[in-house]
Amino acid sequence: MRTLPLSLLLGAAVLAAGCGKKSSDPGKDTNTATRYDTGNPLTAPVDYLGSVAQAQRFSEKQIDIAYVTQAVQLFNAGEGRFPTSIQELVEQHYLGKMPDLPRGYQLDYNPATGEVKVVRK
Repeated sequence: MRTLPLSLLLGAAVLAAGCGKKSSDPGKDTNTATRYDTGNPLTAPVDYLGSVAQAQRFSEKQIDIAYVTQAVQLFNAGEGRFPTSIQELVEQHYLGKMPDLPRGYQLDYNPATGEVKVVRK
């Protein structure tokens, strides 16, 4: 007799956890690739791992931008001009090697201004 009320209580708890109000605000900035916060406790581990992977990709891109930007500034200080390409930084030994970007991204370099960006392919 005890298993019936316990299973009903468990079923009600699962339904209550899944019946939350979605927090999708159309006015929010949607520039981020994916939001991993569903608010559902059953998917919390998966949401957490997705957020960690997204944060890792973002930090890798930022480190690569800083690394190449510093090399461009050193080249500009030493040579008196911006390099014509990022490959010239490697040839002149201002960069040890081209940075390994996350999959689906590439470096975008503007030789007129010396600006370095990471963009999607």
